[in-house]
Amino acid sequence: MKRLLKPAKEVGIVGYGAYVPMFRIKNAEIGRVWGVNGFPIEEKAVNNLDEDALTIGIEAARNALKRAKIDPKLIRAIWFGSESKPYAVKPSATVIAEAIGATPDLDAADFEFACKAGTEALQAAIGFVGSGMAEYAMAIGADTAQGRPGDHLEFTAAAGGAAYIVGEKSSETLAYFEGSYSYVTDTPDFWRRQHEHYPRHGNRFTGEPAYFHHVISAAKGLMEELGLTVNDFDYAVFHQPNVKFPLTVAKILGIPIEKVKPGLLSGIIGNTYSGATLVGVSAVLDIAKPGERILWVSFGSGAGSDAFSLVVQDAIEEKRDLAPKTWDYINRKKYIDYALYVKHRGKLIM
Repeated sequence: MKRLLKPAKEVGIVGYGAYVPMFRIKNAEIGRVWGVNGFPIEEKAVNNLDEDALTIGIEAARNALKRAKIDPKLIRAIWFGSESKPYAVKPSATVIAEAIGATPDLDAADFEFACKAGTEALQAAIGFVGSGMAEYAMAIGADTAQGRPGDHLEFTAAAGGAAYIVGEKSSETLAYFEGSYSYVTDTPDFWRRQHEHYPRHGNRFTGEPAYFHHVISAAKGLMEELGLTVNDFDYAVFHQPNVKFPLTVAKILGIPIEKVKPGLLSGIIGNTYSGATLVGVSAVLDIAKPGERILWVSFGSGAGSDAFSLVVQDAIEEKRDLAPKTWDYINRKKYIDYALYVKHRGKLIM
């Protein structure tokens, strides 16, 4: 039985772009307020008062367009993955499409699958282009992730996102997909019911039956289907709710830490949820050389993983400097205290 997801036409990335808000809060500051020591990451990105998942998506989409060098009117689908979109009923994708000048001749929708909503949108974009229905399609993953005050999620849940424009593989694509593979089960590790402000998590499900089982199964499934081993990959980017989890996956799979570190950003910007692996891969594309291969595995609670094999092409050399690089945003930061953080995140409900 064929398990590999591979479209009729070969598909590649025409343009990519990331965006990380400027404001940061250190874990030590959050710990000071709640009397906690020993932190999962160093600091995390926080959106400004006029920023949300939608505006982060717009900035990332504009950066992707700069690298793609295409008329936005040629994009026939924009799919936005997020679990913190500003509207409960009203698509964010239509706002993004309008903001970048892609309307009206396109399909637009919001995707949800916890932290893998962004790669879920990417799977659909690859299929849309690979079937011949569209010349270009855009997938975005962005979040201003939620966290109940004092909960351990508050130490890691962060803001950021990235966008990818895909098209048929050519000399204009800066990397192409060899194939993808998805692994999904009903594992209730994390959820938020309608009208609730903050998510809940089933602690005993979070690690082994959820994150590790799905990420490792997706990675192994992809490699088996493609006939590749970990030695065939130059980089690996895994979903990163913290620093420990992706490094543990790498150790289990036998992947050297040096191949993981370039895309492991959660220690310094936090877990950007739907944007986590998309932003990590954008940082890798900022430095990768033609011919190098990237293993990319997302994870979304509930639970599932999408795995991709991505091969870098020559066009990366001319396109990567056409927009701000991921580390340009990471290095541009301003620290705030817990009081301002609470204000920026809208945690004070009047």
